[in-house]
Amino acid sequence: MIRRQQVSLFDMLMGLSRAVDLISNEMVNHHVQVGYIALCIGLEMGLSPEEQDMLFLAGALHDIGALSLQERLDALDFETQDHLHGERGYRFLRKFSPLAPAAELIRCHHTPWRTVQEGADVPLGSCILHLADRIAVLIDDDEEILQQVPGIIARITAESGEMFMPELVEVFQRVARRQHFWLYTVSNSLYWSLGKRLGPLTMELDMEGLIGISQLFSRIIDFRSQFTATHSQGVAASAKALGMLMGFSARECQLIRVAGHLHDLGKLAVPAEILEKPGKLTAAEYNLVKGHSFYTYHILEAIDELETIRLWAAFHHERLDGNGYPFQVNGDQLPLGARIVAVADVFTAITEDRPYRVGMELDEALWLLRKMAREGALDGGVVAALDDNFSQVNSMRLKAQEDAQREYMEFQG
Repeated sequence: MIRRQQVSLFDMLMGLSRAVDLISNEMVNHHVQVGYIALCIGLEMGLSPEEQDMLFLAGALHDIGALSLQERLDALDFETQDHLHGERGYRFLRKFSPLAPAAELIRCHHTPWRTVQEGADVPLGSCILHLADRIAVLIDDDEEILQQVPGIIARITAESGEMFMPELVEVFQRVARRQHFWLYTVSNSLYWSLGKRLGPLTMELDMEGLIGISQLFSRIIDFRSQFTATHSQGVAASAKALGMLMGFSARECQLIRVAGHLHDLGKLAVPAEILEKPGKLTAAEYNLVKGHSFYTYHILEAIDELETIRLWAAFHHERLDGNGYPFQVNGDQLPLGARIVAVADVFTAITEDRPYRVGMELDEALWLLRKMAREGALDGGVVAALDDNFSQVNSMRLKAQEDAQREYMEFQG
């Protein structure tokens, strides 16, 4: 259960950062490394604790606008000047007030210093973030880190006045002389160390804040493909409506709405190229997709206060007969909240167009849901509640998805 009224913003954002890095082995820990390097540069410069926190946060989320695997890999090119994913990251974050300052830094984080000198309006924090990002991509995980330091310093110094602000390069040179800086940067415990150093990011989210950040997560998850752009919002609205019908309290209905927003969090580990594939998936691709609910569980597992939400969200592909995935839990092991999210997910998914099929008509969708309940895949009581109150649930789903579609079109610009 949620043991406290509030959840740590830092824990939520680190969960998102780790989820984004799951898309490729080459990305593991990249975001948190960039955040840490930027934080250390800001500390050396004497920036305020709030400015340091915002640098870390921007680093930890700087590539969330890279929607495909190829975009993420391209960003590892040392000389890349791709600004599109920075603009997308800005659009994702700007409406969630605690992250709006970080959004401004992310927007210009691939702008080289020579462009700033030509008159581009770029915040100092973006220049720091650009430097930190390029330092991180120079690190070779297969080589001992202290052996790499002279080469990294030389490469960065060679770009002083061109790619990077000279004053920032001088700050980095001072930081780089400290061996512990590099050892922390590549440490597997970096995440835990940072949790003790950050100030405002340890703020607690109340229910309103938790819903807000879960909506942000759902956009980042869903906007990677036009075919899923409104999916999580539809699941969240349907689950909340079904929770009300199944006797959930007002607070539980809010929690199941959050679970709906987060149920596909693990899909950030699935390349968008697979999500949008028009033909049949290969066995390897299908198994990768099937792993997404495990990653939802794994990402949320680090946040004790979200235990109930984690189970409701991550068990949405389990079946009452035990033939679901990836945990094969069944019967009484499946909480009612998970059964509700499962019905909401299937109902929303089968009525949506996908690259390999068109959405079902509503009568056909209800027929399939009843069939799945008879076969032991879905909870018959939850399906009956949907069947008996179809207009009410469907109208809430449609309203949520219409709102999400407008947000997606605005995001697309």
